[in-house]
Amino acid sequence: MSLPRRPSSTLSRGAVRAAAVAAAATLLVTGCGSDSDDAKGDSGKESAAPATRTVKDATGRAVQVPVDPKRIVTLTQEELDAVLALGVKPVGITNGQGLNKPPAYLADRVQGIDVVGNLLQPVMDKVVAAKPDLILAGDMQDEQVLKQLREITPATLVTMAPTDDWKLSFRGIGNALNKLDAANEVISEREGAARAAGEKLGANKGAEVSIVRWNPDGPSWMENKQFASGIALEMGLKRPKAQNRDGNAHTPSLSLEKINEIDGDWLFLSTLTSDGEKALEDVRTKPAYKELNAVGKGHAVTVDGSVWSTRGGPLAAGVVVNDIVKALSGS
Repeated sequence: MSLPRRPSSTLSRGAVRAAAVAAAATLLVTGCGSDSDDAKGDSGKESAAPATRTVKDATGRAVQVPVDPKRIVTLTQEELDAVLALGVKPVGITNGQGLNKPPAYLADRVQGIDVVGNLLQPVMDKVVAAKPDLILAGDMQDEQVLKQLREITPATLVTMAPTDDWKLSFRGIGNALNKLDAANEVISEREGAARAAGEKLGANKGAEVSIVRWNPDGPSWMENKQFASGIALEMGLKRPKAQNRDGNAHTPSLSLEKINEIDGDWLFLSTLTSDGEKALEDVRTKPAYKELNAVGKGHAVTVDGSVWSTRGGPLAAGVVVNDIVKALSGS
């Protein structure tokens, strides 16, 4: 069984690069444009039409969104994380990556919210029933699905370009909700918390940490700009020499002959599927795994893949920091 992936990109290499540049420069950050004046009749009285703003999504598309959206549907757990961090409770959500339920770390925050499908796989009837005035569509690239969503509400935004990090996406989502200042404050708070936590790691301050997802066909380590890796670096930790590579992806799965690439002072292991869990359980009996430096020292730590192996968000960032502190400080 292969690892579940987001729907494959149908964009050309040039389009992907253009989307990333557009996202970095202008993702959802445009001037406010209210349509409320146009909604007035000859008498000067306000009609029932809500005021809107024009924002740009991650593809550069201009979208009219409510000034004060009330009924938000999120199609990814990253967007769910983001809106919850901004104090907004959505009316519709999707299950977590590789899960048939919302991610566990958000479970207590989403009780009573309708699930409208799986990650980037909305059930349209359920989305319609949620009566959204804003749909956050993650990195959705299926134009047919986007067309259907826009028929439900034109206020449908692609919020992530392929190379966006969590902070860029979060700022865009914050602006879509008319809460950009609040989003910037959350980011500053998370960065400060990561730095402060890293200073309190005692003998493990600045340690080398290996961050690995175990797939059914073997382990893959995460590049420096991948979400969990970025959090570790903000804490002042280092990556092993073999893993010190820029990028925001996971490497291809490694064979047992190359398993030494995942070694480090500490080894954080996550999975996203039951097949991945079984593969990790099986490899723990193999000599090659037992010979890893981190394993021999008792420094191999299992963490939640639905947090560590995703694009992340501010609430997930807090979980990663806490997991690292718990392991490295022994508390």
